[in-house]
Amino acid sequence: MSIIPQIADFHNEMTDWRRDFHAHPELNYEEERTSARVAERLESWGIEVHRGYGGTGVVGILRQGNGPGAIGLRADMDALPMQELSDLPHRSTRDGVMHACGHDGHTTMLLGAARYLAETRNFSGTVVFIFQPAEEKGSGAKRMIKDGLFDTFPCDTVWALHNAPTLPFGKAAVRPGAVMAAVDGMKIVITGKGTHGARPHAGNDPISVGVQLHTAFQHVVTKNIDPVETALVNVTQFHAGTAVNVVPPTAELHATIRTFSEAVRQTIRRRIHEICTGMESVYGVKIDLEYRMGCAPTVNGVEESAAADRVLSAVLGDSEILRNVPPTAGGEDFADMLAVLPGAYVHIGAGRTAEDPGLHHPAYDFNDDILPIGASYFAALVEDQLRQDS
Repeated sequence: MSIIPQIADFHNEMTDWRRDFHAHPELNYEEERTSARVAERLESWGIEVHRGYGGTGVVGILRQGNGPGAIGLRADMDALPMQELSDLPHRSTRDGVMHACGHDGHTTMLLGAARYLAETRNFSGTVVFIFQPAEEKGSGAKRMIKDGLFDTFPCDTVWALHNAPTLPFGKAAVRPGAVMAAVDGMKIVITGKGTHGARPHAGNDPISVGVQLHTAFQHVVTKNIDPVETALVNVTQFHAGTAVNVVPPTAELHATIRTFSEAVRQTIRRRIHEICTGMESVYGVKIDLEYRMGCAPTVNGVEESAAADRVLSAVLGDSEILRNVPPTAGGEDFADMLAVLPGAYVHIGAGRTAEDPGLHHPAYDFNDDILPIGASYFAALVEDQLRQDS
């Protein structure tokens, strides 16, 4: 392992920053204290700071030399609406809010890289440090882009990372192509006609229509999507009725849809609309479909994945890079930045055991031992992409 020595020297300071963020978590678009701390540190290192992108987002700009290249590095800042169940000294000070996904660590890693790069300036070009709100809500990246992030601060590429408690400490995972899924959702309200349970012929049962819809949705993937592709339509809620002897007038379904390509994503969306329209006609009910397009699939560029692999190999050692880890059906709104610019998203192993809580668990805590790994990766990536001799 070849952690950058200067970064290793302030590992204890990074740990203090991370634990401070952990003790003061903030939900999406409420990251006022977090963004203020980020901006203060960036400014103290002589980095140009711009606030208010995506509401509470912060952008830092560091220019060096005459290189024309520009690289974007992104970290997420928001916490989750969960009650922390731990007795850590730095446990959350806010009821019902905690950093259960490690965004406190991601923010700290990028700050560590920013400090090192501001001190050493061993690159030629422009680094854009992107501290993003509302990743958990799945809209922070889109909102920063809508606010002109890449118009005001053009980048050639954009990069991000995530801690992975399921991967061993000292290892990292990188692969070209899809690494995480698009996450869409839908809500369906079926309006039929209520009646007494003994007189079904006098009504129009929305529950039976909901059951038919559930079955039809399973056929969308098995009969409309190429078997070599991966997709998921999962009905996760079904609400109807309040009495055992009453046919209710309405039924409601909710579902999550996960896909790894835009073509498959659009096929599923089209077929679900067609199924709902057809069921309306066949059963004589009214079906209101609210189809919500969430974040896109997280798709790494081929060249950028190779660069990330090269840099991670330099930091951790070639044998420590996992190159065949399959994609996960989880979502990541950094995908919306990758839909605009080429780049790569990697996972850094946090080394938890099977007994330790993982992400989104009320007793989870970020592994501070990987802070210098992530910071070294970000910093070395800049020096690789914006080489002074290029």
